[in-house]
Amino acid sequence: MNMISKIATDEGATRPSPAARFNKLNRWQKGGLIAAPLALLAAAAALAGNDAPAVAAPPPPTVTVAQPLSGQINEWDDYIGRFEASQTVEVRPRVSGAVTAVHFTDGAVVARGQLLFTLDARPFAAALAEARAGLAGAQSELALANADLGRANRLLDVEAVSKSDVDRLQARVRAASAALSAAQARVRARALDMEFTRVRAPISGQISDRRVDAGNLVSAGEGAGGTLLTTINALDPIYFAFDGSEALFLKNKRAKQAGAATSPVEVRLQDEGEYRWKGALDFTDNTLDPRSGTMRGRAVLRNPGMFLTPGMFGNMRLSSGGTATALMVPDAAIQTDQARKMVLVVAPDGSVAPKTVELGPLVNGLRIVRSGLNANDRVIISGTQMAMPGAKVQVRVGKIAPVAAPAAPAVATPTTGEATMAR
Repeated sequence: MNMISKIATDEGATRPSPAARFNKLNRWQKGGLIAAPLALLAAAAALAGNDAPAVAAPPPPTVTVAQPLSGQINEWDDYIGRFEASQTVEVRPRVSGAVTAVHFTDGAVVARGQLLFTLDARPFAAALAEARAGLAGAQSELALANADLGRANRLLDVEAVSKSDVDRLQARVRAASAALSAAQARVRARALDMEFTRVRAPISGQISDRRVDAGNLVSAGEGAGGTLLTTINALDPIYFAFDGSEALFLKNKRAKQAGAATSPVEVRLQDEGEYRWKGALDFTDNTLDPRSGTMRGRAVLRNPGMFLTPGMFGNMRLSSGGTATALMVPDAAIQTDQARKMVLVVAPDGSVAPKTVELGPLVNGLRIVRSGLNANDRVIISGTQMAMPGAKVQVRVGKIAPVAAPAAPAVATPTTGEATMAR
């Protein structure tokens, strides 16, 4: 007899474990199983937190405000130019001859009338002696003619001579007088030639080096035809020549029409940090250069020590007019909005508002405000990064004060090309 028996199965071996079932899930299913409990925990925490008190809003930021500083200022225009001698003379001989002596040191300061060169005077002394001899002969001829005329006039009274003889004697007297005048002129001319053999300084100033040494022949002539002996530059006062733009020229013209005083001038050299040389505008040309659109100008400055030298470079500033009142704020308080400049002001209710302003130059760390600001405005001078237009702020009262401007850096002394150890 066939016996059929039921085969028992192992339930634990045929059903997969939870870990095996989890491993069979894809990546998204695993993430969902992990995120679901976390989301439930977050929702529970949010429901539990509804009973907590709300966080208080932060207080308005605190900024420092001050009214613009009002003060008297002088505005200047900047120019660049070079120094020129107020007078320049080329010393040339007025007579030809040989140089016998030089009486100055090259580069020295000479006074007007000081002896510079001596030429050989012997030929001119001989010519002067000849002229004086001719003068003596003319005087003798005139004396004889006067004597003959006197005798003829006495004989004319007794009709011993004719009237024509007397006329001839009178003409002889006039001719002798003319000859005497010519002889006197020749003496004066020869005396001038003698004087011109001693070449003297025509002006006071600094002299250049000698171009001719003793023993050389020099010639007189008109202009460049004469031998150049040396040159003299008058340095006190001295000129400062510069070129200014047409806009600056018009600005100063209109200031003069408005009754402004003579514009002062200050100059500094390239190795100086401050404008120490003072002067005044002396001359402006009568024509603008059509090629460059500039006007040539000149200032005159005192130079008692003759330190300033022609050809020296300098920076000049020219006063734009008289003293004016201006409002000033710190340069750090200026904000930029594309092409506009503005400052932030605080209204009486504590709100911040921007104001568009027109600016001027910088003076002792403060920026001049030409327009757009009132003297009573409260300008934010510190904490501008925390102030937003339209927002409320708390204010702390400050004060605007000028800051002493540091001296402009001087040009460094040129480095020497070589050095050796001192002994």
